[in-house]
Amino acid sequence: MAKPNYQFDKRQRELQKNKKQEEKRQKKLSRNTTDDAPEASR
Repeated sequence: MAKPNYQFDKRQRELQKNKKQEEKRQKKLSRNTTDDAPEASR
């Protein structure tokens, strides 16, 4: 029986975590830009 590859699992978890953080960052940036736009046009 093959032994589990913990390094691979850790790498996959890190990639998922980074992806989620990047999505949050993008969402935050887009939210800030959309919030600022109406105020600028007033």
